[in-house]
Amino acid sequence: MTTRDGATGSRKPAGPARERVYDWLRDEIIKGSLEGGQFLDEQWVSRTVGVSRTPVREAFHRLAAEHFIQLMPRKGAQVRSVTARELEEVYQARRLIEGHAARSLCEARHGAPGGMTALLEPMERAGRERDWFEVAALNRQFHEVMVSTAGNSVITDLYEGLHSRQQRVGLRAMRARPERVGTVDAEHRALVAALDAFDAERALAVLDEHLRPVPEVVSVLPRGTDG
Repeated sequence: MTTRDGATGSRKPAGPARERVYDWLRDEIIKGSLEGGQFLDEQWVSRTVGVSRTPVREAFHRLAAEHFIQLMPRKGAQVRSVTARELEEVYQARRLIEGHAARSLCEARHGAPGGMTALLEPMERAGRERDWFEVAALNRQFHEVMVSTAGNSVITDLYEGLHSRQQRVGLRAMRARPERVGTVDAEHRALVAALDAFDAERALAVLDEHLRPVPEVVSVLPRGTDG
């Protein structure tokens, strides 16, 4: 089994054991410290995080349901790689949900939620510092504010179900094309401006461009046969 103790380290964050294990594994997979194809052993994870094996099994099942890992009989679990198909499908789902939210906000003449505007500077600063994990986390929050403010609780719940995969896919895309950070920042500001102008068509056009799979990113990912 391949492990990377030096990349992850032992830690005991606060909270229920199953949540500690889940949060730690999810974040390390998103960061890339635990790479696609890597095998995870229950005993190693329990020792690294400082918990028993029962919460590790619970975290494994949750992460498998979210397509972060694949459970392997008698082998533990294997980290899934981000595939081109997954990136395309996550972006497609986001276009549907975020497009509905943007149109709803414009029709209600709500304007851009304050939370979106407040996140612009921190996102841009994290991008200048090449802190891709922070960029991806703030980007997820930025878009979640728009969706939640639109006021449809069912759609918000569906969108929140995407957030970990969204963050992982976004980070992978940014690492593949770091030179796009300026373009992404400009698109975020254009989206805020369109919402403030109650211009639904412009907001949808910005989202279509913003959530368009970039060929140079797609080409470096394995094609994949499932989401």
